[in-house]
Amino acid sequence: MKKILLPILAIALIACKQEPKDYATLSGKITNKNSDSIVVRTQTFSKTIKVNEDGTFKDTLKVETGIHTLYDGVEATSVFLKNGFDLNISLNAKEFDESIIFEGFGAEHSKFLAENSLLQEELLDLDVLSNLDMTGLENELNSIDVKLTQFYNTNTQVDTSITNSLKNSIKPMLSAYKNYLAEGIILKTELPKGSISPIFDNYENFKGGTTSLSDLKGTYVYVDVWATWCGPCIAEIPSLKKLEKDFHGKNIQFVSLSVDDGRGYRAASKEEARVLAKEGWKKMITEEKLGGIQILAPDGWQSKFIRDYKINGIPRFILIDPNGNIVTPDAPRPSSTSIIELFEELDI
Repeated sequence: MKKILLPILAIALIACKQEPKDYATLSGKITNKNSDSIVVRTQTFSKTIKVNEDGTFKDTLKVETGIHTLYDGVEATSVFLKNGFDLNISLNAKEFDESIIFEGFGAEHSKFLAENSLLQEELLDLDVLSNLDMTGLENELNSIDVKLTQFYNTNTQVDTSITNSLKNSIKPMLSAYKNYLAEGIILKTELPKGSISPIFDNYENFKGGTTSLSDLKGTYVYVDVWATWCGPCIAEIPSLKKLEKDFHGKNIQFVSLSVDDGRGYRAASKEEARVLAKEGWKKMITEEKLGGIQILAPDGWQSKFIRDYKINGIPRFILIDPNGNIVTPDAPRPSSTSIIELFEELDI
């Protein structure tokens, strides 16, 4: 009897063994949600998942193993997915990466990605790095290389495709940061604090007439060099509005200087493109209810003020003192806490 039962039990165990799932399950809850759906995507895959009124969501996805982007319509984060995973995500959309929690089968990989994002944000603080000289910058970037490498090497439970990819990306990433920051360091050497600022003269004002830097003498001037087609410029608008509100009535003027020159517009001539660019500039100011002093560079990137300040990329922020002298040719962005610290230091 025992000889008969053993094969039967063995067959039963095999039959009851759960087959690996050929899909991943993604569920969770979003507090302060930005939209009624989230999108999970890669370059070759995309799926939209409904988010309920209470912020909960759940769906299954057939995926290729790898890092996916989870986008809620405003911000995004990285999620590592593999068929068979059962992930539960909770986050506060107002804090996002700082609040995200991954739980469930396979969660350790996505949790690592979130920790890596916060670590990189902490180490690669542009406000800190931009205040170093070249020697200090090189030393700090070398230190960051060591810290990131150690972090990746110690997380042995994480899929090696993630850690190997991140390790290989360290040097190219830090090289890009060095090249970007070196420009600012050189700029501060060529346009030192206390030197006479380059000027803009009779630039068209959105409200009518023209504005010159000399018109603003006696106050600090914070210049935002931007364009309507510039994504990073647009991203700073809410912070710039808040900055203007917080320092309203103080000894400072906020000037937004657009370099819109017709690029991106289909037109029969450069002149027609410039006309369209000006219309687009005025439209965005109206629709976004932009404050401060809104002016337009007459020759776009070739305008004298732009060339004198050696502006090759935007947004660029410049701070000029009441006497028309440079405080910094590469001021902190409105979204940076450093700009508040600088204003307070100057007793604005």
